Amino acid sequence: MHALQELAKRLVELTPHQLSQVPMPETLAIGVKDAQRFNREARRRQLQYLGKLMRKIDPAPIEAALMKFDQSSAENTARMHLLEKWRDRLIAESDALTEFLNQYPGADVQHLRSLIRQAKAEKAGASRALFRTIRDHIPD
Repeated sequence: MHALQELAKRLVELTPHQLSQVPMPETLAIGVKDAQRFNREARRRQLQYLGKLMRKIDPAPIEAALMKFDQSSAENTARMHLLEKWRDRLIAESDALTEFLNQYPGADVQHLRSLIRQAKAEKAGASRALFRTIRDHIPD
């Protein structure tokens, strides 16, 4: 029973887009959306109600969808770390641009050099622009 309440709690924490991708009965979906509006005691009671609803269904498809979100979140975090690492290396190391271009050909060299120069001078938004440019050239 507690495990089902924890599963319901994880459902309540999802974004509307993620929630739309989870296979669940309509009554459970309505209950989850209601719980997202509630706070404190009302949310606690709603989670108990959701746990009760979940006893009547097979939680395996819901758990599988949540695992998929967890995995994609971990992959997204790893990708962001890679992008940040490249941005920091491009700003700090002079030979990093050559290495970046060897690994990810097709980037506009002049534009990258300009962004790196601006980021080194700590111009407003240059580091962020460099990050976006790197993100556009590194495949998912």
